[in-house]
Amino acid sequence: MTEPQTEQRVIIEMGMGNDLHGMDYTKACVRAIEDAFRHSSLPLFGALKLSHEAMRVQVTVAVQEPEKVDVDALTATLPRGKAEVRAVFGGLNVPSGDETIVVAQASVEAFLPPQTGWRIKG
Repeated sequence: MTEPQTEQRVIIEMGMGNDLHGMDYTKACVRAIEDAFRHSSLPLFGALKLSHEAMRVQVTVAVQEPEKVDVDALTATLPRGKAEVRAVFGGLNVPSGDETIVVAQASVEAFLPPQTGWRIKG
């Protein structure tokens, strides 16, 4: 017997951002999340008259020093849904003269409870 599906992922987008001066991991992560947003659109909410409040948004950001990321500040930048942000090891620190460029990666996923009247194949 299969367990009932509790959520359906309706979007996954990737983004990349950097901080050229200052080694600000949170700033690089904000830019990575914004980059992911620029690649996405969720017209199904209007088409199906769904509330954005039903959506859970899971953001994963990756940088070389995840403990330096202010995940609460990142969560506050997310415009819709119930947001969760976690920081993990990844990204790049690129030496550049006297400075280090911070490169962050972001994955933005949106989930909805199972819907009736339509179904996501997958």
